[in-house]
Amino acid sequence: MNASTASGYLEHGTTAERWERARLFFDAKEYATAARVLGTVTAEAPEQLAPRLLLARAYYHSAQLSPAERELRAILDRWPVEDYAQLMLGRTLERQGRAAEAAPYLRIAAAMAGEFPE
Repeated sequence: MNASTASGYLEHGTTAERWERARLFFDAKEYATAARVLGTVTAEAPEQLAPRLLLARAYYHSAQLSPAERELRAILDRWPVEDYAQLMLGRTLERQGRAAEAAPYLRIAAAMAGEFPE
């Protein structure tokens, strides 16, 4: 399959079909490919949280940390009480060597999960 054929396959179908295809790629640990598909899904349905979280996870797992950070910040702008996005942003920042910047997000995620320091 050449690059244009692969691109056509990834972008083909309804939003729901591409969402399902992206989940299959993600489950197969094909994170970069899942991110390519999810980019089209989230562009068409930016109000849907699940595809945006999966896109951020796909970026994170494929070591695309800057795009993961951008997506997570956009999610938190829209859904500030999304605890998993708080956790993921903290982990993404940690992975970039930005532990001090990550700490508040990790504390918020822990508090939202009911984990309080003793």
